[in-house]
Amino acid sequence: MMNAEIVQKTAEYIRKEFSDDSSGHDWWHIYRVWKNAIAICEIEKANSFIVQLAALLHDLDDWKFNEAGDETPHRAKAWLDACSVDSVTAESVCKIIMHISYKGAGVENKMDSLEGFIVQDADRLDAIGAIGIGRAFAYGGYKNRMMYDPDSPPQMHASFEEYKNSKSATINHFYEKLLLLKDRMNTQTAKRIAEERHQVMTKFLDQFMLEWEGADIQ
Repeated sequence: MMNAEIVQKTAEYIRKEFSDDSSGHDWWHIYRVWKNAIAICEIEKANSFIVQLAALLHDLDDWKFNEAGDETPHRAKAWLDACSVDSVTAESVCKIIMHISYKGAGVENKMDSLEGFIVQDADRLDAIGAIGIGRAFAYGGYKNRMMYDPDSPPQMHASFEEYKNSKSATINHFYEKLLLLKDRMNTQTAKRIAEERHQVMTKFLDQFMLEWEGADIQ
């Protein structure tokens, strides 16, 4: 198959796999990551085939949804092999998938390729701003977490294990991850877009806290 055909076939496969998701990691999340990644890739002049495949496959082996709790890309690798993607490209895509996720405030980002930086930025952009707010509460509901618990302050997780095992309220997630992403974007394009989306979240949190006690009526 030609590269464009492989990408289209992959998109169709992923759309079917994620059509029923209610955690904020649905097809439309992946679609936005794919489109953002393409746009950033055009500016950064990276390998579009690797970027598009990694963007489309990035949640297929997500640690949050598999029993092993890691991101070894077994399913992604099987799909790439089934599409006869060359070994160098497949290895690059799988490496991106393994390192794409945020794993805690104190955990080093191990992404080391331009293509990886682009896909990671595209994924992180969809975690912030108005869409990010909606996705945060969708995931919190999916995991049966409280919206906010004033008696449980945010934690800056020093390890992936701490971050992975945390069951704190959704509002904490803003302070533990989402508000940190603006300064953790890799490309200049993503950094620029993140500024405005960051402001959307800070305004939301201010308003949320204003309304929390139910005593903001003038």
